[in-house]
Amino acid sequence: MRSLALHNVRNIGIMAHIDAGKTTTTERILFYTGVSHAIGEVGDGTSEMDWMAQERERGITITSAATACFWNVADERFCINIIDTPGHVDFTMEVERSLRVLDGAVAIFCGVGGVEPQSETVWRQADRYRVPRIAYVNKMDRIGADFENVIEMMEDRLECRPVRMHLPIGVEGTFCGVIDLVTMRALTWEDNTPGEPYIEGDIPADMMDQAEFSREQLIEVVADLNEDMMLKYLEGEEISPEEIRSVIREGTLNLQIVPVITGSAYRNNGIQPLLDTVVRYLPSTSDVRAIEGIDPEAYRRMMDQRVSYSELDKIKRKACDQEPFAALAFKVMIDPYVGPITFVRIYSGVLVTESYVFNSAKGKREKVGRLVRMHANRREEIDIVRAGEIAAIVGLRFTTTGDTLCDEHHPIILEAMDFPKPVIEIVMEPLTDEDHERLTTSIQLISAEDPSFQVRTDEETGQTVLAGQGELHLEIITDRLQREFKVQARVGMPRVAYRESIQKAVEITEKFERKIGDKAMFAEVTLRIRPADRGAGVLFVSSVKNDVVPREYWNAIEQGVREAAEVGSLAGYPVVDVKVELVGGNYHEVDSSEQAFKIGAANAFRDGMQKSSPVLLEPMMSVEIMTPEEFMGDVIGDLSARRGTIQEMVPRVSQQIIRATVALGQMFGYSTDLRNRTQGRATFTMHFDQYDLVAKNLADAIIERGAGRRARR
Repeated sequence: MRSLALHNVRNIGIMAHIDAGKTTTTERILFYTGVSHAIGEVGDGTSEMDWMAQERERGITITSAATACFWNVADERFCINIIDTPGHVDFTMEVERSLRVLDGAVAIFCGVGGVEPQSETVWRQADRYRVPRIAYVNKMDRIGADFENVIEMMEDRLECRPVRMHLPIGVEGTFCGVIDLVTMRALTWEDNTPGEPYIEGDIPADMMDQAEFSREQLIEVVADLNEDMMLKYLEGEEISPEEIRSVIREGTLNLQIVPVITGSAYRNNGIQPLLDTVVRYLPSTSDVRAIEGIDPEAYRRMMDQRVSYSELDKIKRKACDQEPFAALAFKVMIDPYVGPITFVRIYSGVLVTESYVFNSAKGKREKVGRLVRMHANRREEIDIVRAGEIAAIVGLRFTTTGDTLCDEHHPIILEAMDFPKPVIEIVMEPLTDEDHERLTTSIQLISAEDPSFQVRTDEETGQTVLAGQGELHLEIITDRLQREFKVQARVGMPRVAYRESIQKAVEITEKFERKIGDKAMFAEVTLRIRPADRGAGVLFVSSVKNDVVPREYWNAIEQGVREAAEVGSLAGYPVVDVKVELVGGNYHEVDSSEQAFKIGAANAFRDGMQKSSPVLLEPMMSVEIMTPEEFMGDVIGDLSARRGTIQEMVPRVSQQIIRATVALGQMFGYSTDLRNRTQGRATFTMHFDQYDLVAKNLADAIIERGAGRRARR
């Protein structure tokens, strides 16, 4: 039997911009709930959730870490499964796969910085997965903290409806507690001692007017969300705290509002109310709608007939132990002693040790040898995991991130996850043959952990090329290769991952005829190649009838197109943002084969690329710089010299926020340059925006360097 009912389980993520205090807050949660007996600190490298050596050295979160804790509200016990996610843009993929399996999230905002660039990025990710959120305004003890400014920024930049549940008592050095606008009581912490309970008392007299005004705003929100409450409000009746909480919870689950509370995690202020808020307003596993998937046969039909996932009939699985088992593998961690540890979210049914599951994405049976509940990198052995829970399976052989595990007699495939494409590359050259073997093995292990990391061999030079999301991403990977896997290698300077595309549409017919020994090969394909929207990648569709080109050859044609698109005609970079349509062709009953159509399609695509005005693309980055006003001129001048485009400038308390778009190739080493220009007082963040055309003079030089790539064709 269950120890806790479904409505007593919360699966939440902690998400925010870097340095907003995510891990600091999570460490306090673990301490206050009794999971840890001492508070780990990010600054001195003792935090439990940041367990990797690279995390502790840099004081940042690199990989999402899972844990579980218990909390009592009104004498009722709740289990809170928590995933602490990274805040740096290079590790956005970790946030993406966490939000895919979570039911709710705590968005943490710095009381000084407010809504920062990565805050917006993770917020949009949560929007995409329709994850209900609460907001915690942290660091209210810091100089420059402004609760109301954060509320305004949430409205303006996140386009949401924040609802004040707290008011801060004091600000900066005088911050000592909060006013709970539901109960209209003051909650204060006297000496910031870890574990100290708050003191509940009357609202300070000098804040009563502000508290009553904010309470009235809260009541108006409640009345707006619920017709019964509107009637009570209009008739002047009192709305009880229980009624307020019920309506706020409903509005949060429906994504209509975002409850906002405040505190200072570092000073141990506001952690207990935060846990109460998680339990009261974020969804339980029973509140979440049934997960949808498709039958494996429908999945194969989707791949064969090029229909979209949304067009297929869905199978539903309710969060119930009695339903057939279904789970999603959302993360793989490689342990040097036990092998792969696969994190799974159980959507329905139960899973026990020594049982078998079916990987419906790969068509493989997997044995569940051990089940564990993870606490960062510590493991707690368990025998069973039930619907709505998050756990990890030790030793799965075939399962990778995004795979569905299910009951073999009731197969289902859940919607897969999409991961960002790399924008930056480095070359790594092993020093010895032994290092080369180590590098090959270790790259496979890291790739299994991190789907946003890619590796290839440069066909011209034979060098190993590592590709990732940014300089820090690749720096962490090379550090792990050298430290964990003992790979001795020379590491090249970062270089831009350029792409190629086209500017005009063409239609190409390619007839492939060849005789190899006694066997003849024949295929004829007609492709219409035209530009697609930025970010579309390579799209392939077929509009021919089965009697023109049999359906059995369509996959081979698509494969030929995609393989040809790996090497562009200008400088040998991958081709993106093109739509390829199979519009005609011919075949021979005896001589045609999948191989013949694959080769014919590849030749047609290469020929079409050369005739469709190919262009070179470069990754453009959205850059946000916070600088003191006296350095603003130097910073803007430097951005202009880097071919940057200023989007806007926003004043903020003796600082200026400069938002610009700059080519990634112009941003290498920018951190050092910015520190030198501003005496170390300016900071910046940067994230990928889109690919765009390279200036003609620069493109010519890049194409000339890539002449060897064209020769490979």
